[in-house]
Formats: sequence, structure tokens, C-alpha cells
Amino acid sequence: MGPAPRRIGKLAQAAVTVLGIVALAVSGVAALAFPAQAAGPTVVSLTFDDGNADQMAAAQILNNYGLDGTFYIPSGNINNAGYMTVADLQGLAANGHEIAGHTVTHADLTTLPADEVTRQVCNDRVNLTNWGFRVTSFAYPFSAVNSAVQTAVRDCGYNSARALGDIQSRFGCSGCAWAESVPPLNPFRTAALDQVDSPWTLADFQNSVTRAESVGGWVQFTFHHISATPGPLSISPTLFTQFASWLKTRPATTTVKTVDQVIGGTLKPAVSGPAVPPPPSGNLVKNPSLETLLNGVPQCWQAAGYGTNSRTFTTVSPGRTGSVAERLVVTGYVNGDARLLPSLDLGGCSPAATPGHTYTLGAWYKSTANTQFALYYRTGLGYWAYWTSSPWFAPATTFQKASWTTPALPSGASGISFGLNLFSNGTLTTDDYEMIDTASSPPPPPPPPAGTNLVQNASLETAGAGSTPQCWQTAGFGTNTATFSTVSTARTGTKAERLAVSNYSSGDAKLLQTLDAGSCAPAAVAGRTYSLRAWYTSTTVTQFAVYYRNSAGTWVYWTSSPWFAAAGSYTQAAFTTPALPAGATAISFGLNLFRNGTLVTDDYAMYDTIGAPSL
Repeated sequence: MGPAPRRIGKLAQAAVTVLGIVALAVSGVAALAFPAQAAGPTVVSLTFDDGNADQMAAAQILNNYGLDGTFYIPSGNINNAGYMTVADLQGLAANGHEIAGHTVTHADLTTLPADEVTRQVCNDRVNLTNWGFRVTSFAYPFSAVNSAVQTAVRDCGYNSARALGDIQSRFGCSGCAWAESVPPLNPFRTAALDQVDSPWTLADFQNSVTRAESVGGWVQFTFHHISATPGPLSISPTLFTQFASWLKTRPATTTVKTVDQVIGGTLKPAVSGPAVPPPPSGNLVKNPSLETLLNGVPQCWQAAGYGTNSRTFTTVSPGRTGSVAERLVVTGYVNGDARLLPSLDLGGCSPAATPGHTYTLGAWYKSTANTQFALYYRTGLGYWAYWTSSPWFAPATTFQKASWTTPALPSGASGISFGLNLFSNGTLTTDDYEMIDTASSPPPPPPPPAGTNLVQNASLETAGAGSTPQCWQTAGFGTNTATFSTVSTARTGTKAERLAVSNYSSGDAKLLQTLDAGSCAPAAVAGRTYSLRAWYTSTTVTQFAVYYRNSAGTWVYWTSSPWFAAAGSYTQAAFTTPALPAGATAISFGLNLFRNGTLVTDDYAMYDTIGAPSL
């Protein structure tokens, strides 16, 4: 994963996601007129973040014009798809470019515990040093920095650290200086222009230099992608060539230098960060209830997403437990997703995991749309790769538990990060996460007492999405027109479900308990038999259609009951299943229509036949 830094203003940080940024779309302007002769020496630094492979095109352009750049490298990304290799970095250094630090996993340091901050900063410098580079300069991922983070960077042996957005341009920081001083007032928060993104024009580059020349000082540019493929953080090789060519024509008082050349100082020894503590027993998630906040964000958690959609993350109160939960709102959805994840770090926050093991994931949620777990794993020095996703969990208006067991963790992986996501417009609130190694899982809870109705929201009173009650879903197959609606002609309470089928040719339609991974579908035990019950009125015959969830977590059709006759007033349908097949873990059932007609249902029940109440 290659998250891009967010644009940071002088007085406030904009909320961002890990995998995207919204650029300000401002029309280009002509180059402003400034005195041809600079007021004092001016230094330009061309810096590149994240180690993206397409920056090698920029390096070749710099080489062509005899210019040197500074490349800020998250070492965990190196030798992975879309990023540079160690050989690429060695080629850059051999041509006079500077290799600099950017944390191991591109982590937002202001959201991490102190030990993880030190690991991220120090171990990145150790990795780069071990590859043979002189490493003295650092850049804060997302430009996220506070005094404690600055201290950690200094203690890891760096001589400077770059922020973003503290030099005035047409993209922000109105009233700020045109250039940073040399030497900077604070070498561990040097001022730089907003990051370069797609709206930048040649005039913007030229204006930024000529304004600095009017006062003298240092101006830093920050690039991410130099590519012919358009993107929010990308400019074309043609535009970059035009800027490099123009820079070469500036007066002798304007020079292009690496950050190390500007700051100077001795090369300090590389210092390793602290070891990751052993994982706890039981729940492996840190800050699982999101109660510990750092800068208003749950510590050890990060917002993430990709694709074209607008996503907003906020903490809300109260939570399911405690005083904090996290709310995600997605609007303007075209593609991609958004989610909250344990920080993609080196282990101070992300749950440790063992190759070959499987893990039970859990989270409590409310949602206006379908959601699912999105999973990532850490490998190598600290590279995070997408792994897999769970089945969908249905919308819910009250907190429901999503639960799913992963496949075996791939070889070479050392950590897992996961979170419930939205992949459509909607609102999702989450709390109380858990991840438990199945090899050390506590024994399952005792079965419910005999005679317990295993159906959730059995009387359909709690509303879900649209006309579907919470923990229920509509289903059907074949050629027919099925219409589901909530009606007030209930047997008990105020709600029942009405199904009308017209234009029937084949198949059926029915309301079922949600075919999910465990938060709604009634749990069941292989080998047991179950009494299924529901009250109905119908203009035609109906029957129970019954499904079970197998050991692989897949829902399969199981059986159907005998027919129940049409009924003008509420009548109870009842059916006892055969023994549940081996490996099955849950049942879902519902009365159906398999011809034109109208069916109203209410007051469902499922009992283990041992201890089931009399009909």
C-alpha cells in the first residue's frame, strides 16, 4: 500500500484517508513578475515521497539536467509491486541523489504509541543505512507531527524533518512566508510548499521559485508520481521536464540542492527502535473499544479507503460500550470502499499473527448498508498487502455483532489488520473489535437453555434497511415478480411482513433470517433437529424453505417442509427438521410463495426439539 501525504495548512490539518486525497481544483495563473535579480541566495530542493516506481522517470530527467533530488523512502515498500527496488535506490545514490527516511510503513505518527513511533522512525533509518545509504533527512507521513514526534526523529539520528503546507502558494497558507530561512528556525519542522498534485501548472512552479527569489531563502517541492497516467497526486513527465529545464536557467544565486546539502551536519549512528512486545492472550486488538483517543482519533486506528467516493470519519458518543464509537459516512459513491483499521504499523498497534493460523474476527456495528470485513497482512520489513474479505453483513439499526473466521494466514505474514467497510453510500458505526487466534480460542459459550427461541427479531418489530426487518433478508429465484413490504396487520406488536407474487412462471420468493456469518442467523448444532414455526395468512399454499451454513461458511439449500394450506386469519405453520448435517453451524428458514398470491408472516420461532415448547 502506498498512502499519499495529506495537504496540511499552517493552522489546521485537513481530515484525510490513508489511500487518497482530495486536491484543490484551482485554475492556473500566469507567472508573476518579480525582480530578475534575487534579493538574496535562493535554494530549491526537489523532494519525492513514498518510493513510487514512477519516480525513476523523474530521476532520469534530473540526471539529464544535472540536478539532484531527495527521495523520502518508507523502507517497508521497497522491492514490492509499484515501488522502487534496492537496486533503484542504489542507482539514485550513485547519481548524487539523496536517500532519506519516511517511516517503515508510512504511518501517521501522531496516532501511535511512543514505542511504535520510535520503531517506525528509527527502524526505517536502520533499514536504509543497512542498504548502504547516508540517511540524515526525514519527512513526516501525512505531514502529521507534534512535539513528541519531533523529539523521536531527532533521537533516531536525523538532522532534519520536513512538514508540508507552511509556504505560501495559490494552493494554501495565505499570509505565510514565500520561503523557509537558511538555516531553518526549527530543523525538525522545516516549512515546505503544499504537495504537488494534478492542478499544478508550470506557472505555479515558476511563481513558487520567483517569489522565493524576491526574498531569498529555501523552497521545497514535494512530488509523488511523475507519470503520463493522470491521478490526483501525479504530474506528467513533460511538465516535470519543463520545470527542470526552466530551473537550469535561473540566476547563479538560485541553486538546486538536496535537503542534506542545505541542512548539513554530521552523520549520526543508526539506532534501532524497541522490540515489539509479545502478543497478549485472548483479544489481540489494541484499544478494541476505541476509548483511548489521540488528537481526537482512536489510538492505534487509522482511516483508509480507495476509489471514487467521499468518506468522513468521526468519533461519536455513546459507544456500544463506553463513551466512544466510530462513525463512517460515505457519499458520492462510484467505486472503491472506506474502512477503519488497526494502524498498518510494525506491531505496536496492529495485531500480531502467525502463518498457518486462523483467526476469529468480531466487531459490533450499526449500518444503513451492507458491510464486510476487509483484511490485510504484513510481510517483509513492513509491507502491507490486501488479503481477503468476509461475506457481507446485513444492515442493522441497532448494534449487531459481525463475526467471521479467516482462512489460514499465508506464509511469511506477521500481522493482520482488518475492519468493517462500506462499499456503497451509507452510514456505518462500529465498536468493540476483537481478533482471537482459533488455536487459543476460549471454549464456546454454553448453549442457550432448552426452550429458547433462537430467532433474532422474531416478531419483525426492529426495522432494518428499507422494508426489511433487522436480521432478515428477502430472497427468491426463478421467473416471478416479488414485492415485500412491512404492514401493520401484525399478529403481535405493530409489524408483519407482506409478500406479494405476480407474473409467476417459476421459482419462489421468501423472507429469511439473514444468510450471514453469525450475527443474525440462528446458531445450530450438527446432528440436532429443530422445530421451525411461524404465523401466517395467505391466499395460496406456502411452505418452509430451509438453508444451513456449512463448515466453510457457505450457505446451501437444505430442505423444504410439506405445504401449508391457504389461511384467511393467522395460522401457525410448524415443521421439525431432519438431523442437521455434519459441519453445519446455523440455519435460516422462511415461508415462501411458489405461485401468484399474497403471504403475510409474523412471530417466527426456531427451537431445539429437546425442550421445545408445545405447539
